[in-house]
Amino acid sequence: MILSDKKILEEIKKGTIVITPFNRNSLGSNSYDVHLGKHLAVYHDEILDAKKHNTVHHFEIPKEGIILVPSKLYLGVTEEYTETHAHVPFLEGKSSIGRLGIDIHATAGKGDVGFCNTWTLEISVRQPVRVYAGMPIGQLIYFTVDGDIEISYNKKKNAKYNKRTIRPVESMMWKNFKK
Repeated sequence: MILSDKKILEEIKKGTIVITPFNRNSLGSNSYDVHLGKHLAVYHDEILDAKKHNTVHHFEIPKEGIILVPSKLYLGVTEEYTETHAHVPFLEGKSSIGRLGIDIHATAGKGDVGFCNTWTLEISVRQPVRVYAGMPIGQLIYFTVDGDIEISYNKKKNAKYNKRTIRPVESMMWKNFKK
């Protein structure tokens, strides 16, 4: 089941959901709108290798915005830091963003119970489009969990995305190949 606006507010009061900064106007009937942070990144190399640490170049979105182009993968980040201790968060693009031809995630729309961080966005566009820091970019939807969690994400020793950051994080797939 998806949490309603009232239930999300209850869970925030209980501390099982944390959203910082929180803006009541961003709360929908059953979701919370997240916003594009000021930091973006692109990979240095044109050809990426899943077994290697592919490094990125970080930069800030200027006040006048930045034009994203179809030939690049951009890593963005949400302004909001979130914690989810009892629910499964899903990040989906807003329909207004989709209608501009912007995809905000390639495959990583689901978080885990215990995910505590900003959300890295895998941004691609269908045609050139100007984006701005602070614009609504997606929405978080929270699902209930059936059963107890053995180990939450923030307590897993092999979790690759636990380090708190305000910048997008590149793929850590290469860590799966280290023995």
